[in-house]
Amino acid sequence: KALLKNNKLIFMNRKIFNRGKQWLMLLFFSAFILPCCLAQDFYLLIGTYTGTGSKGIYVYRFNAATGKAAWVSNTDSIVNPSFLAVHGDHLYAVNETGRARPGKVSSFFFDKKSGSLRFLNAQYTGGDNPCHLAVSADGKWLTVANYSGGNLSALPINKDGSLNPYAQLIQHAGKSINERRQKQAYVHQTVFSADNNYLFTPDLGLDQVMVYTFNPEAENPLSPASPPYIAVAPGSGPRHLVISPNKKFAYLINELSGMAIAYSYADGVFSKIQELPTHPQGFTGSIDGAEIDVSPDGKFLYTSQRGDENLLSVFRINARTGKLKLKGHQPVLGKGPRNFTIDPTGNYMLVANQDSDNIVIFHRNKRSGLLKTTGDEIKMSKPVCLLMTPVQ
Repeated sequence: KALLKNNKLIFMNRKIFNRGKQWLMLLFFSAFILPCCLAQDFYLLIGTYTGTGSKGIYVYRFNAATGKAAWVSNTDSIVNPSFLAVHGDHLYAVNETGRARPGKVSSFFFDKKSGSLRFLNAQYTGGDNPCHLAVSADGKWLTVANYSGGNLSALPINKDGSLNPYAQLIQHAGKSINERRQKQAYVHQTVFSADNNYLFTPDLGLDQVMVYTFNPEAENPLSPASPPYIAVAPGSGPRHLVISPNKKFAYLINELSGMAIAYSYADGVFSKIQELPTHPQGFTGSIDGAEIDVSPDGKFLYTSQRGDENLLSVFRINARTGKLKLKGHQPVLGKGPRNFTIDPTGNYMLVANQDSDNIVIFHRNKRSGLLKTTGDEIKMSKPVCLLMTPVQ
């Protein structure tokens, strides 16, 4: 009897022990594994041109562990929100229109729990066809590049994320050698420095990247730096600039020449260290450089080329010198790769093909930097801009 009683106690103790192990495993999963899984989820924000079926801004949920994207929400009335910027709980979008409908910029509250957007207000940008925008690190100012207007504007941001009318409008003047594409100034981008002390604005029409000092406390926050611009070769058409994660280098893509330029960078000053083509050797078709970006780890640079190429170019970055070495080219499986984004984990790259109405999802090899198609894509009318921000 004593033996049976002892065996029964041992059996009961084992059940309690095993149940305790299950609870411990569940607690471990909840405390450590589950947050890691959720950390792989990001909101994918998509800006588009409307008028051919798009409803404006789209929000998808993207899993950086699987490369899968699922629709969450979208707007239904905003016009041509081609480029986007996100800061905290607020999203900003240019309304790329001109002439009879002067350009505007719209602000939204972005609910990062539900993934929904709530319109706050809109303001005029002071120029036609606004094509890019950026928010200062302190969240106090929004800058907008007005492409056809040849100018840029600075708009104060209210505490609730809504926008005040622009406080400063800076007009560029001049032209360059391409009589068809450079007959006037064409401001193509605004980029804040990581320290929030400078703003950089590539001007396709002038073959210059303007450099402004930025003072968020001033009524007119922007003023010319010294030197006030970087000059590129005539006919290049500077389009987009990116600063490396280590803040030591900067890289510029030129739309008309298709050349990429590497610079050393420090405190608003750029020094050219290299210039090389983004198109394959021997290429003789039309050139149309579009986007440029650096991988989150700072080891690789990517550019997109439209025109007759429809390619992504992959470069390795020398960590010491900042120089680029071509690794290869990747067809985009579409036409007009206007923009692309690398998810914050570095696992995937998504490419917005404006002219073929698709966003292609590529797997990214972190060691080689090279891309491989996953077979997945998002069908979307006129996708232009892709951004990612963490799910809360």
